[in-house]
Amino acid sequence: MTTTSTLQFLGAAGTVTGAKFLVSAGRRRVLLDGGLFQGLKALRLRNRQPPGFDPACVDAVVLSHAHIDHSGYLPLLVRQGFRGKIFCTSGTAELLRVMLPDSAQLQEEEADAANRHRYSKHDPALPLYTVEDSHAALRRVRPCRYAEPLRVADGVAAVFRRAGHILGSASVELQLAPGPFRLVFSGDLGRWDQPILRDPELVPDADALLLESTYGDRIHPADPTAALARIIHEAVSRGGALIVPAFAVGRAQQLLYMLRELEDADRIPALPVFLDSPMAIDVGEIYCSHPEDHDLGMNLLMDERRSPLRCRRLTLVRTREESKTLNRLEGPAIIIAASGMATGGRVLYHLKARLADPRTTVLLIGFQAEGTRGRSLQEGATAVRIHGQDVPVRARVERLDGLSAHADRDEIFRWLAGFQRPPNAVFTVHGEPAAAASLAESIRTRLGWSARAAQDGETVPLGR
Repeated sequence: MTTTSTLQFLGAAGTVTGAKFLVSAGRRRVLLDGGLFQGLKALRLRNRQPPGFDPACVDAVVLSHAHIDHSGYLPLLVRQGFRGKIFCTSGTAELLRVMLPDSAQLQEEEADAANRHRYSKHDPALPLYTVEDSHAALRRVRPCRYAEPLRVADGVAAVFRRAGHILGSASVELQLAPGPFRLVFSGDLGRWDQPILRDPELVPDADALLLESTYGDRIHPADPTAALARIIHEAVSRGGALIVPAFAVGRAQQLLYMLRELEDADRIPALPVFLDSPMAIDVGEIYCSHPEDHDLGMNLLMDERRSPLRCRRLTLVRTREESKTLNRLEGPAIIIAASGMATGGRVLYHLKARLADPRTTVLLIGFQAEGTRGRSLQEGATAVRIHGQDVPVRARVERLDGLSAHADRDEIFRWLAGFQRPPNAVFTVHGEPAAAASLAESIRTRLGWSARAAQDGETVPLGR
């Protein structure tokens, strides 16, 4: 491997969003992930700026998983001239068919609402991309199997290994000729001994490693089921609704699985539960149709013809009209709606209607990035801005970190133990600055490896 091969960090460096890593090997260009920036306005504005490379010169995209901060830029990439293939696992490919059009539709609806109510500074407000753009991207997707090397460009092969984060999520190994030089991207690492999905798979060898660091500076709490049961009982005692902003892919399914388990054990009352997300409903069906990713418990439930993702009084809410009626409900109920950081989607309407009611409980069950409404609620904001209005926060806000689908620091080190030799270089990515720096320092101290936090926009040579 010569120094003509390079790696450029074009997102998810110093932040958890916008994952894009451009690998240049001779004349070949392969993009690892194509994510949207979310959260802080300065980050979101980058979605409308040139990406830092010419999409028409990219030969292929290799995608770790379907979350929008890793896949949501793909429609723009195609609109800007990308004509290669998008390689990913079959589970990811199926999720993309739901997620990319949904992302585009949300953007079209938000632009339309901004134009009708005139709360945008832009006239007219335009969506970042359209549903038609999302379908153009989907036509370039090529599903692949785990563990089987495949050629993605001349002199570049890829191998997918299960990452255990969401359905279809993978760690990606790029093999660059000559050599081969092995560049490994952890993707978003999942956790061990969690319901639904198989554990992350270890990687034996890498010359350079891109390592996610979302929770690289902390340890997750122990089993969160007791805390979830407590929060539900307290919400019932206040007599109001429990609103759960949840990622439609992964987190919503995990929460439904846990609610069913708690009901089966008579640890919580069987409350009305509303899954108010057409995408989460579709994703639940996709989850059940991919046994190659299921852990033993999930497979046993499927073999018994039991629905692992259905609690006793579950209502699936697809239409807007049905969603609107939920805000007229009285008494305890659980409403699960996207988005997980309250940056958009139907959960905003529920928060707008119920945040001022002290009987309401808001449960945050995932990472809340800087600049999101979820982060503001987590940090005790007395008001949040929704649809151009300042909404007072009188609801009780709870946080349940133990439901995270990201590996914590110790779980990351468990995954690193699979390497049979130290990588020559480790770059921590997909983490806020303190987390990325802390994980790199821990790797240097505990393992003696060369590790540092990646810097946004930098280009580093790849060579032995």
